[in-house]
Amino acid sequence: MGSKKQINVVGAVVIDQGLILCAQRGPQGSLAGMWEFPGGKIEPGESPREALKREINEELRCVVEVGERVETTSHEYDFGVVTLTTHYCELVSGTPTLTEHSDVRWLPPAELDTLRWAPADIPAVEKIQADLAS
Repeated sequence: MGSKKQINVVGAVVIDQGLILCAQRGPQGSLAGMWEFPGGKIEPGESPREALKREINEELRCVVEVGERVETTSHEYDFGVVTLTTHYCELVSGTPTLTEHSDVRWLPPAELDTLRWAPADIPAVEKIQADLAS
């Protein structure tokens, strides 16, 4: 029994005009077709905030300002243990462009739970709804 691979990732809860950006994973790869907050792995030497800015720029061709932390959660998948830290982000410039995802949607906080989220993202969805869905 080896210890499972630890994968540290960051996710962006991008808010623009009160709506939250939700991204659907492409048909290839793990968790295909499920929804997530866009982001990715933290590279060696990067801070979580730097990683998030870089990933959103790469994945969605957008510039974001990274704000306060939403949630940190660990979820064990068959390929390893993913620790996901989500941050609220503000869209500074750009329009989300699909490079890796098959779809993006802007939803009000109260409607986030209508999507089928990747397991690691669910605690963040619940926290956002508690914070913002008034």
